[in-house]
Amino acid sequence: MEKVSEIIASQLLQIKAIKLQPSTPFTWASGWKSPIYCDNRKALSYGDVRNFIKMQFARLVAEMYPDVDVIAGVATGAIAQGALVADLLNKPFIYVRSSPKGHGLENLVEGDMSVGQKVVVIEDLISTGGSSLKAVEAIRNNGGNVLGMMAIFTYGFQKAVDSFVEANVDLTTLSDYNTLIQVASKTGYVTADDVETLTNWRKDPAGWGKKITKRRVPKTV
Repeated sequence: MEKVSEIIASQLLQIKAIKLQPSTPFTWASGWKSPIYCDNRKALSYGDVRNFIKMQFARLVAEMYPDVDVIAGVATGAIAQGALVADLLNKPFIYVRSSPKGHGLENLVEGDMSVGQKVVVIEDLISTGGSSLKAVEAIRNNGGNVLGMMAIFTYGFQKAVDSFVEANVDLTTLSDYNTLIQVASKTGYVTADDVETLTNWRKDPAGWGKKITKRRVPKTV
């Protein structure tokens, strides 16, 4: 029987929410060269995938945090996912902006949450963890008690692992980078050489692009 993490990884590949291009890397906003690109917002356009993700989130929240009061989504990618989960669990929903509004009350956290209420945060993707943990900080600063965070996918960077530990935030993900590579290899989406490339990238994502650039410089004869 397939694990949930394998099903999610397969679905994300099928709908091209995740693309793997080891030979023609993407350039992230950070400037990093990467053989993978992930946009989990595409899952919202596919009813079966959207509903499966929603149900798995809701199941985990009910199992792990049965006393949760509020579901939160991180803007912008997890607002819809968080709202779907909150609706299924019949819980209040809030979302956290990436920056305060420039007018009115200049809220960072939108929606009603009382001091001391227990919150589970829904995220779509964990990379370095920086923006995700800023959302947690905002909720805490507004009096919320963050029980944990759940995300669709994580790259599994050590920096993110360390950051979540330091911030005392429990992180649970529906799927992860290692599972994705296993599924992609098993289904023939990538070759054995591609797997090696993908594995090397995850070890040093910031420096990987510099290494491949050097390898591609033509030799002078």
